[in-house]
Formats: sequence, structure tokens, C-alpha cells
Amino acid sequence: MTTLFVEQLTVIDASYLCPRRGLVGESWIVDLELEGALDEQSMVLDFGAVKKQLKRAIDDGPDHTLIVPLHYPGQQTSPLPDGRLQTLFMSRAGGYQHSAPACALTLLEAPEVTTEALIAHLTPQLAAVVPANVAGIRLSLRHEQIDGASYHYTHGLSKHLGACQRIAHGHRSRIAILVDGIRDAALEASWAETFRDIYLVTGRHLLQDDGERLRLAYTAPEGRFELEVPKARSYLLGQDTDSTVEEIAEHLADRIAAERPGGRIEVRAYEGVMKGALARR
Repeated sequence: MTTLFVEQLTVIDASYLCPRRGLVGESWIVDLELEGALDEQSMVLDFGAVKKQLKRAIDDGPDHTLIVPLHYPGQQTSPLPDGRLQTLFMSRAGGYQHSAPACALTLLEAPEVTTEALIAHLTPQLAAVVPANVAGIRLSLRHEQIDGASYHYTHGLSKHLGACQRIAHGHRSRIAILVDGIRDAALEASWAETFRDIYLVTGRHLLQDDGERLRLAYTAPEGRFELEVPKARSYLLGQDTDSTVEEIAEHLADRIAAERPGGRIEVRAYEGVMKGALARR
């Protein structure tokens, strides 16, 4: 047997429901090993096929979904009359309600979302798309090593034509803020704390605010999306401000420039791993 490896095959950008933290945005780097006999090309599997078949299986699976631990006693997931799925979830951070097309969820046969449980969920799906000479699949999920502040956020982009339209997917992101050309670690840490385990709200998605909870909804190409979150776990970007990483960077730069008049401000906001947007003032 020979082992083929691919480091950072893809990144899973998703959100999950946690008994302690509530709704959590996450980014996992996926590393892969395939063990098997050599084929007629003297390969375990051509790297092009790995990217086309296995990366696609992951990207079409948990990536950009809400991951729900089905065996957690504080959750209930059930079908709605229109074919969507509704999830009710109670955590220490408060209660959440999510209604969306089935493609927007990953239903995990586990009491809690862990990397081990997600690997167990993914492995048979990948095994179904590899050739017969591949005898073993090993996955690892890891975090990007971040020097400095980072935060976890969840959002939905109603105008997006792809999977970003889903109302509850998210990212683990770094942030870099420079004032007069010097990186400000304290300012980065302050904004990372503000955005810790937060839902980023676009005002036009807001249907109801009772002071304790927010009810959000919109219709996108995949269907109708609805979400209720504790208000304390939300952050309003603006009435008509989409929660794209470009708008996040611009928002942060505006806020910081208002607090530091006369200073040269540069914000590098990341969306998951190794990508993001830059705003200057």
C-alpha cells in the first residue's frame, strides 16, 4: 500500500450549534490521506481527480451549512409543511430557531459538533467517490494558526447566487488593524471580542426585535430562510449593509476612523482562511 497526501485540500466554512456557545461560525482546514494500491498510471489517485471528486464532495456537503448535532437533547429538528427543515436549539447562550431548505443543513449523528464527529460523517461520503484501489481514507480538520486576535461570526448573504445565500453559515477569521502604519493589537482584540460568536445582521432582513430576540428572514434562490437569535449575540452592521467581508472591512474602518480622527487607518478583515478585504481611511 502507498499513501497519497494533500494538505489544505479545501476549507470548510460553516456554522454549528453548540450547547455552550450557541451559534458558532467556524473555518476548518481539511487535510487528506489516501492509502491504496497503485493504478495503471502508477498512482493511488491523480491529484486532479482528488480535487474534482473529493474536494467537491466536501464543498457540496458541510461547507456553508449549519451543522446540527442531532443527538443533543436540547435540540429538535423536524420537517415543515413546505419541505424545509426547522431546528429549535437551546444553549447556555440562549435559544435559536432556524428554518431553511434541507441543503442548508448538515445533520450530524452526534450529541455535539466535534472534528471527530464531522470526520466520521464525511469519511463514508468520500469513500463512495474514490476508485476501488483506494483502501483507506484519513481526514484531519484543523484551525489556521493565527498570530493575534480572531473571532467567530455567522451571517447570510441574501443576494448571493451560491451557498453564501444560506442564512446561517460562518467563519473563523483573523483581523489586522493598523493605525498610522503600526499594528494595534489592543484594538484588534477589542473588535474580536465584539464579534465573538456573533450573528452579523443586515437591517432589511430584520422582521422583529422585541428587545430580547431578533427574528430575521429573507427569500433567496434556494428558498425561504428564517432565523431567530438572542439579541445579545447579534451585531447590526446597518439597515442596508450586506455582511460581505468587503462591507465588514469598510464598517470597521469607518468606526475606527471616527474614534481616531486624523489617524491613518487600515483594516484587513478576513473571511475564513487566507482571504478577505482591505479598507483604508
